[in-house]
Amino acid sequence: MAAEKVMMKGNEALAEAALRAGCRFYSGYPITPQTEILEYLSWRMEEVGGEFVQTESELAGVNMLYGAASAGARVLTSSAGPGFALKQEGISYLCAADLPAVLIDVMRIGNGLGDIAQGQGDYWQLTRGGGNGDYRTIVLAPNSVQESADLIGDAFDLADKYLHPVIIASDAAIGQMMEAVCFKEMKEDNIDKFDWSVKGCKPGDKQRIISNVCFYGHPDYEDYLWNKYKTMEENEQRWESIQTEDAEIILVAYGISSRVAKEAVRNGRRQGLKLGLIRPITLWPYPVRAFERLSKNFKGFISVEMNILGQMVDDIKLATDSRYPIEFYGTFFDVPESEKIIEIAKEMLER
Repeated sequence: MAAEKVMMKGNEALAEAALRAGCRFYSGYPITPQTEILEYLSWRMEEVGGEFVQTESELAGVNMLYGAASAGARVLTSSAGPGFALKQEGISYLCAADLPAVLIDVMRIGNGLGDIAQGQGDYWQLTRGGGNGDYRTIVLAPNSVQESADLIGDAFDLADKYLHPVIIASDAAIGQMMEAVCFKEMKEDNIDKFDWSVKGCKPGDKQRIISNVCFYGHPDYEDYLWNKYKTMEENEQRWESIQTEDAEIILVAYGISSRVAKEAVRNGRRQGLKLGLIRPITLWPYPVRAFERLSKNFKGFISVEMNILGQMVDDIKLATDSRYPIEFYGTFFDVPESEKIIEIAKEMLER
């Protein structure tokens, strides 16, 4: 029998799917446009026997994950904009201690305080990291309510696989929209699945210690760290390609921008323009393999983003060794327009 579809807001779908993936600990602080995640879990987490903590700050929200993850639980926090910026030190600590955790950033516009409207201005922070030291995080970017529900389950599995934080890069448009969604069956995670997790000790038992300075005394820490990130890059690239086989211009977009870009491909093709779309699903590791096969008549890329500076453009350049022209179409407050994308594509082809 097919799974039942329900209408649900993107943020609430993230919360429900996290519970069904076995998440039993949430700590976080309210901030628009992600507060529905916290609100939903404030009552729903109790129903599944988990722990919900509305913390006094974003700093407390991320650092509580350190303790709960050390005990072996599947843990979650969420924020947006300036709140997510406050979590950066805690993320670097989770990375340093090899602790699995999932974090959600429902992006909004602007730096500093910014504003509560939809945006994609956290790309650099998400893909480069705002904390100290050598670390990266796997970043998954859904473009629908259904994919939000699907990817958060994958995020917990990836966090456990690599013993590492994983980030869901949503945005205010995806988080606030309502769409039909199917959920997976409820999963109970085994908190004792890791042999390293902290447990109570009986007399004579060996103590288990979670250390944030694991490189001290680690015989091959440099090789270990290099290989960990290299393995992620080789194995976890995800993307969607749409009509790229014969495309002369390829749009590159993620999240809500990719939905507009897909419309531009469809409408442009009707006008005789050979447009295609590469939609990164992993913002890191960036899906460089998606750019390997281009048509012999390929002319260039258009990066479509909801920010002003073109934060993803450098990754497109790196993925293609800067061999092709790259135009940037960015918006502020408003979602990109498919007509404008087609206009830029026509100008590129004329040149």
